[in-house]
Amino acid sequence: MIAARVRRMGGGHWLVLYGFIIGAWGLLYAMALPADLRVGATIYGADFLQSLCIVTPDAAGFGGIVAMWALMAAAMMAPTALPAFATYEDLAHTGQTRFGVLVMGYLAVWLGFSVLAAAAQMALFHGGLLSAFGDSRSGLMSAGLLAVAGAYQFSPVKEACLSRCRRPLSFFMQYWDEGALRNGVRLGLVCLGCCWALMTLAFVGGVMNLAFMGLATVIMVLEKLPDLGRYLTRPLGAGLLAASVWVLFTSI
Repeated sequence: MIAARVRRMGGGHWLVLYGFIIGAWGLLYAMALPADLRVGATIYGADFLQSLCIVTPDAAGFGGIVAMWALMAAAMMAPTALPAFATYEDLAHTGQTRFGVLVMGYLAVWLGFSVLAAAAQMALFHGGLLSAFGDSRSGLMSAGLLAVAGAYQFSPVKEACLSRCRRPLSFFMQYWDEGALRNGVRLGLVCLGCCWALMTLAFVGGVMNLAFMGLATVIMVLEKLPDLGRYLTRPLGAGLLAASVWVLFTSI
């Protein structure tokens, strides 16, 4: 059954989606390169790389930071929704257009989140609470973000959103008549309800920290799996709360 599902996820529209995800990760990797390597790349005519990879708020501006967060959201969140996308396609039995509309609706929600996250980063940077590369300069803020993320793991809202992400068939059957776009937006909102608190931990681990992004992506993918995820959510919350206490005491 799993092998059959994997074969069905090999159509042209799926390849476009996989390419989009890989491309987003590739751009994030380029942005995370040290400045001297980016300068060296211009020797080979890659001037665009240097301008693309300006990720500090003072140099990139609000638009550049929004673009960076949008890439992060696409790279990190699209993989977590692959089972839901596949379920929708199984139900729809239609071609690429409807599938693409669903994905666009989903990503539109995360684009909105990216605008808010970029605004928060700019404000925290200008307030001296974040470095130019998006990592926390305040132990108290780091502890607070960890505590919020940890407590949210135990919240009824988190559980309700996770239950829908883990049962995409029931979710889509309930809202099927609303169409692909509204289903995509609704799925994005549910996904946002699952993951927003974990995404804010980028301000603790570093906005352009690829290790953090990779680990967070794996955790969020696993958390949405129906069999494994239920054993991960609460222990992860306890770990984040413990990390919050440790950061608070070590920063005093």
